[in-house]
Amino acid sequence: MAQTVFQGASALALDAKGRLSVPARHRDVLSALSQGQLTLTKHPEGCLLIFPRPSWEVFREKVAALPMQAAGWRRIFLGNAMDVEIDGSSRVLISPELRSAAGLVRDVMLLGMGSHLELWDAQRYAAHEAEVMQQGLPDALRDFSF
Repeated sequence: MAQTVFQGASALALDAKGRLSVPARHRDVLSALSQGQLTLTKHPEGCLLIFPRPSWEVFREKVAALPMQAAGWRRIFLGNAMDVEIDGSSRVLISPELRSAAGLVRDVMLLGMGSHLELWDAQRYAAHEAEVMQQGLPDALRDFSF
């Protein structure tokens, strides 16, 4: 699992029932890694986190171990987590609650983030990316070699 890396962006569309078709480049890995079992939850920046179940279990343990001062964040991550499965047509149903929380209606961006994926409303992601680019490089990246 540690060597599995999700990367890249996919412009996708939710269907009328709120289902997302999993791109072929991620489908086989997700099936092998977690038998198509995923966990979705809220992200503090307004998107959704999508974890293959083994990666979710590692994340869940870290969140559960947070000190009491972070109880509100435990509620956000764990209290909103939903277990889903990739169906026979390679789709994942995003619950109405999670779609609403992330502002997902139709056009979305699926981003590979290493051990997990992020699902953004396409317009919200474009605005977020533009904002990040306007901020310039943070100190941690100033000496980074490209």
